[in-house]
Amino acid sequence: MIATEKSTEDIFTRLLNGETILPHDPQIGRLREESYKVKKLLVKMNSSSDSKEIEELLSQIVDKKLENVVVFTPIYINYGKNINIGKNVFINFDCTFLALGGITIEDNVLIGPKVSLITENHPLHPKDRKGLIGKSIHIKKNAWIGANATILPGISIGENAVIAAGAVVSKNVPDNVVVGGIPAKIIKTIEL
Repeated sequence: MIATEKSTEDIFTRLLNGETILPHDPQIGRLREESYKVKKLLVKMNSSSDSKEIEELLSQIVDKKLENVVVFTPIYINYGKNINIGKNVFINFDCTFLALGGITIEDNVLIGPKVSLITENHPLHPKDRKGLIGKSIHIKKNAWIGANATILPGISIGENAVIAAGAVVSKNVPDNVVVGGIPAKIIKTIEL
């Protein structure tokens, strides 16, 4: 669905709803403004070595009080208000969250270093290519995302699932499986 110039709904809501935002959208400047507000907080957060301060700054970025979320900085986020993070989550060094499409990370998730959660894409047609489309990522309880994995827009990672290091996940991952490769495929089932 491509947004028209007459749309008055908030640009962030429209991205969460899967609309295509074109470069001439009257609210397009808000994307840059908000990302620079986040960057200002990230500069403080990424230079801190105090775990409480890091959690407090991340709470400001996501605009929600976080509980027992540990982040080894640096981390890179373009828009935090579309990120929901559960309790007892660990995020390792050098992760990138492009979150305009929405990211949900449930309780007890482990995210390895250099993981990329990408909720944004561009239309295929060349005349609309500079547009932006958001599709959410949902990582369910107890999942483990291995180092340098990439989760693409619109993907759900099942409960207790493991994403192998370096995997590119382009399809939903069921509960209790290990996936790996490019594109990621099921390697084995986790026996509970």
